Amino acid sequence: MHRDVGIIITGKDVSTTIKDPEHVDYESDKPKTIASKSLKEKLVLRVVFKIDGDIIKVITFYPAQAGRYYENKKTKN
Repeated sequence: MHRDVGIIITGKDVSTTIKDPEHVDYESDKPKTIASKSLKEKLVLRVVFKIDGDIIKVITFYPAQAGRYYENKKTKN
């Protein structure tokens, strides 16, 4: 199911989320890593990626509701 949340996600958004995440999940989808960073007040960007040597392979990325996967003090209401 696809829901339009009215945002455009750029390559810069994805790379910033990987390089400077607010939250990192190493456990849920081993050997992949999931990095998360705030997009808007109630949205975070989740980037699923895998590191292979010195190459970062992005598997997928998607906006998610803030607080669904982790609680960030910046997005807390």
